Amino acid sequence: MARKRSATDTAAVQPILRTQEIRAVEALHAASLPLMERAGAAAFEAAIRMIGPSRARVIVLCGPGNNGGDGFVLARLLAALGHEMHVGFAGDAARLPADARAAFEAWRQSGGTVSSALPSGDRPALAVDALFGIGLARPIGAPYAEWVAWLNGARCPVLSIDIPSGLDADSGQRLGECVRAARTITFIALKPGLLTLDGPDQCGEIELDALGIDLPEAAPRASTIAPALFRAQLVARARNSHKGMMGDASIIGGAEGMIGAALLAARAALALGAGRVFVGLLAAGAPRVDLVRPELMLRAPLQAIDAAGSLAVGPGLGQGDEALRLLEAAAAREVPLVLDADALNLVAAHPVLARRLARRAAPNLLTPHPAEAARLLGTTTDTVQRDRVGAAIELARRLASHVALKGCGTVLAEPGGRWRINTSGNPGMASAGMGDALTGIAVALLAQGWPPAAALAAAVHVHGAAADRLVARGEGPVGLAASELIAPARALLNEWIAAPG
Repeated sequence: MARKRSATDTAAVQPILRTQEIRAVEALHAASLPLMERAGAAAFEAAIRMIGPSRARVIVLCGPGNNGGDGFVLARLLAALGHEMHVGFAGDAARLPADARAAFEAWRQSGGTVSSALPSGDRPALAVDALFGIGLARPIGAPYAEWVAWLNGARCPVLSIDIPSGLDADSGQRLGECVRAARTITFIALKPGLLTLDGPDQCGEIELDALGIDLPEAAPRASTIAPALFRAQLVARARNSHKGMMGDASIIGGAEGMIGAALLAARAALALGAGRVFVGLLAAGAPRVDLVRPELMLRAPLQAIDAAGSLAVGPGLGQGDEALRLLEAAAAREVPLVLDADALNLVAAHPVLARRLARRAAPNLLTPHPAEAARLLGTTTDTVQRDRVGAAIELARRLASHVALKGCGTVLAEPGGRWRINTSGNPGMASAGMGDALTGIAVALLAQGWPPAAALAAAVHVHGAAADRLVARGEGPVGLAASELIAPARALLNEWIAAPG
């Protein structure tokens, strides 16, 4: 039984369900399990951990649905321990859903009272957001918008039940006024909105309580990413190894003024284990050797394409005629192919190339940011961001590719429909060259024979985890540079390989 897991625990792969899937699970178990009592008890335990051992003043603001019912259960349990409670409720108890109405009546029968006025008086030890749950699909109106504003101005920690009120559970988009919690206790499974777009900023620390429900292994089509997901590839190298066994990776890019992007990707590919790394630079005056990493083999672009066991096209590529010809030549090679940056923009601008990409027998890995994804889908960046999961799934389907839609909570999607959200990484990654380093990591893992889904998941996860390690050492987030991630990414990969399976 999954219980009290942190959603940012990178050791565990955790299921993610969208709202309709959660509703289906609830309906299946509603008759046999007291889900609201269990949810309220889980929230109560989270509240106790935040309050500490002393009796305290606690504010619980309850909404007009089942989320409010969870809040009434929590309030009843806290009051039984002697905590001073203020329970806000502005709705009509007769119109509450059946379980929430029962929770309301149990609170009243225990001696509890409710108030439609906002709290006043002494500063509380904790405020609890039990206003709106995962079904919210529109901005919060009066009087609850004022209650959200009060919670955000409270001079105490805020605990949100299931999801911060005002956050779309499926997209992570703020729907107008939105609670900013210190901690969110969520139930049954994680929701995508907790993990991507605005969600991580609104949720604080996330705890998951499965309420005693064991999801069938085959049920969730989505999960978080952790090394356990690609454990089969984390094997120690045989002592009798040579560079040819580790694969040849080629990086194509580095047009005039953008040579650094290709070299950055190539250095990452070398550090993450590719046996040989070829670099095809487009710039007329391109160097013939990388003095930082002389192990890299700089070639004419077509030579680098021909030498590849896995290919990455895009870092500093540009969108000129030569860039298009090289991308077409790369797509014609039946080797694993990673596309980023201007390679994606060229695919978006040339439908024939997009169709050719979708017909390739070898795997494609695409790593667009939201604007690039919008160009590929023929839509707007805002539309992509309003449904990051849906956009990644559609891109994977259209282009028969493995897709990493970058951003806060990078969304990965496979051609068959399975998707995942990465929880590693931090705001220090909002700097130039981060995507180039990711491209190099991914092509290195492909060169070593990793399956495409595992290679992309591992690349995205280790990329973010490397940034987290630097921040933990005090080397960020402000001023974090992409090249600084390469060494800790290498260290992490080696640690994961050395860790017991």
